[in-house]
Amino acid sequence: MTIDDLLDDGAPPVVAILRGVRPDEAVGIATALVEAGIRLIEVPLNSPDPLDSIAAIQAALGDRALIGGGTVLDVASVEALARSGGRIMVTPNTDPEVIGRGVALSLEVMPGFVTPSEAFRAIAAGARRLKLFPANALGPAYLKAMLDVVPRTVRLWAVGGTGADNLGDWLAAGAEGIGVGGALYRPGDDAATVAGKARQLLEVWRTVRGDTAKSLSTAAE
Repeated sequence: MTIDDLLDDGAPPVVAILRGVRPDEAVGIATALVEAGIRLIEVPLNSPDPLDSIAAIQAALGDRALIGGGTVLDVASVEALARSGGRIMVTPNTDPEVIGRGVALSLEVMPGFVTPSEAFRAIAAGARRLKLFPANALGPAYLKAMLDVVPRTVRLWAVGGTGADNLGDWLAAGAEGIGVGGALYRPGDDAATVAGKARQLLEVWRTVRGDTAKSLSTAAE
């Protein structure tokens, strides 16, 4: 299972970022997300015992969702993530050695970038998906401009200040998807709270997707 597989299957283009989640609650929170429809889940490595959470979620939900780690900063962390069973590797920067090791281990890498130079450094290291971070500081117009220069095979995601209120703006600008942290989960949230936030976000996504389909149909007439 890959990100392409999930998106082709109709999964929403949303990575849920569970920063601060604990292993004892990770499976319950992740299950609430998957049952709501979100099938891409990231546990940042600066969370409590993150590899335990990733392994537990993978064991419980790995046949229905892609699970991975974020804030991956060095090669040792890449290798530990792979051993945990995680499949997605998200970084806040574009370290070629870290990206290259993730690619070599067949992880779905998504390095963070701001500048064109950073984007092309990540692409040269093997990345085919990049996250614009912090997206809220730059805006959809910036991402749209980046799409004019990166190869067409590269997909851009927006992360940072992203959620239900601006999902449509990012998709309209050409983002393949968004990563959502605090707008979906904050430490202390229970599974029911997270499920409610996820349903609200996906209602917006379905509306946006419907509007996009109508626009394409009108353009074809």
